[in-house]
Amino acid sequence: MEPHTALQPALLAHKARSNSGPTVAQRWRVTQNSAKTREKRPIPPLDDARLNEMALRYVGRYATTRAKLAAYLHRKLRERGWAGDRPADPEAIVARMAELRYVDDAGFAVMKGAALGRRGYGARRIGEALRAAGVEEPDRAEAEDEAASGKWATAQAFARRKRIGPFAREPADRDIREKQIAAFLRAGHDFATARAWVNAEPGEMPEEG
Repeated sequence: MEPHTALQPALLAHKARSNSGPTVAQRWRVTQNSAKTREKRPIPPLDDARLNEMALRYVGRYATTRAKLAAYLHRKLRERGWAGDRPADPEAIVARMAELRYVDDAGFAVMKGAALGRRGYGARRIGEALRAAGVEEPDRAEAEDEAASGKWATAQAFARRKRIGPFAREPADRDIREKQIAAFLRAGHDFATARAWVNAEPGEMPEEG
């Protein structure tokens, strides 16, 4: 066999690779260069229109409160800067959203309180969650009243979820019951309610006190 004949398969393979388009490494470099170009592109600072658009997108996506919306807008201002003709006024945007009922702290409180109650959280934990969300006392009133009046039902939901008392497979010993009472207290229930559910035997519902 002639030497050049032996090399023909290798040459054909090389030509096939050359004609098959960019290699994986070449495509990776192009992708990386494009990503770097995007990273270097400056993000424009905010103005009245952009800040208002951000607020609208936020309230359209999340159930929120005035305090949380204001915190979001202030954070975006710190990140992006300001290029408006007048000083930024996120509080005015928040007030307008509340006036249009896009933000409703009282409604948020009722919805949040009901959701936490279904998960078995008591009135104290519900109040803490609403305060953490920035809901002021007048807007918390209805939600907190509902949590207080429904404390037995939420305690039952907690006992069922944690398989405590009537929902347990077998009676708990003293150490376990102490831990269960502590869990009830952390969930926002009062001691008397916690003890009633923890001391109930499996299959026997406690009487509401």
